[in-house]
Formats: sequence, C-alpha cells, structure tokens
Amino acid sequence: MARARSRIAGVISVFGELLITTGVLLGLFVVYSLWWTNVLADREADKQGDEVRHTWAASGPGALDTKDGIGFLHVPAMKNGEVLVKRGTDPDILNHGVAGYYTDPVASALPSDKRGNFSLAAHRDGHGAKFHNIHRLRNGDAIVFETKDTWYVYKVYKTLPETSKFNVRVLDPVPKESGRTGPGRYITLTTCTPMYTSDYRYVVWGELERTEKVDGRRTPPAELR
Repeated sequence: MARARSRIAGVISVFGELLITTGVLLGLFVVYSLWWTNVLADREADKQGDEVRHTWAASGPGALDTKDGIGFLHVPAMKNGEVLVKRGTDPDILNHGVAGYYTDPVASALPSDKRGNFSLAAHRDGHGAKFHNIHRLRNGDAIVFETKDTWYVYKVYKTLPETSKFNVRVLDPVPKESGRTGPGRYITLTTCTPMYTSDYRYVVWGELERTEKVDGRRTPPAELR
C-alpha cells in the first residue's frame, strides 16, 4: 500500500512539474508575441523611416516612391507616433512595425488621387501594434498623412467596431457602409478585433478636409502641434 501511494505521489509530482514547465513556456511565448516582437518591429520601422526621410532630404521633386515607403501616418488619438506606410498588407510587410495600403482584394487609392479610398492596415497586437489604440478614435479626430511635399488632413466621420474579416466592401472607393454615397477622398484604417485575436476587423473611416504644402521646416498642421 505504501509503495502504491509513493508511486501515485511520484506521478502527481511529475505531472505538476510538467504543468509548471508548460505554464512557463506559454508565458515566455506570450512575452515574445506581445512585447519582444514589438521591440524588434519598432527598431526596424525606425530604421526604415529614417531611410525614407534621408531619401526625401537628398532628392528633389519627383514621383511618389511606392517601394520604400510613401509617407508617414500621424493619428494623435492613437498616441502611436508616426507610422511609416508601405505598399501591401502581407505579414512580411506589416510585421516590420509599419502600416500598409491595400493592393488587393480592393486596390487602394493614393492620397494624391483626386478621388478614391486610401485604405490601410496594421497590426493591433505584436509586431509594433501600430493600430493598438484604434478604439480611441472618435468622430472629428484628425488623421494626418505626410508625404515628401504635402500634408493630407483627414477627419474621422464613422467607426465600425466589428465586422467580418471577409468584408471587403469597407475598402470600396466609395465606402457605402460608412454612409457615403458619392465619390470623395476617403481614408480607411483597418485592424484586428477583439484585442489579441484576429476573429474580426475594426474599421475607421475619414474624409479629406484639406491639404497643406510642406514648408522647408516641415512645420506640421495645427492638428499635430
């Protein structure tokens, strides 16, 4: 009887140690996913952003660069600093701590286009989490996009806290789900929701209010001061 109890106690002890080890490994994975990937992504995004600004400073007027990064997104309400925006929304792009504009399933317009929807995506958790605080955006909040020679100032007019990840209508040139029915110059921000999942999409729509030419000091619009 004593030997049987000893064996049972030994099995329970081993099982308990396995549970503890599993818990530690899961905890380390969470730390890696939600913290360390942010550190690495932010470093890479800063490096890429510096390269874009260096290129701007060293070159004269020219066509919009759609390879290395077309500009920087500034959203004061999200308190996420400046976010480099690149072409495409594949993970190998977004995982570097940047935002990307859609090339499919609905191709994004560019801010300089006379009409269309400048539609963007970024991670909400991990890999820089540039859209982590998207839920803080309210109607009237500013979304500012900076290119080499122009500031584009948008104002939020509608949010959609949850929709299917397969709902591509939110990216349409005229985003009718936002309440707009005619052509305009729109911006759409998309990311995963709820936090720490990728089950649904959170969407914010804005509309261009004005543009400002970039001066020699790159003085930002009033919304960013």
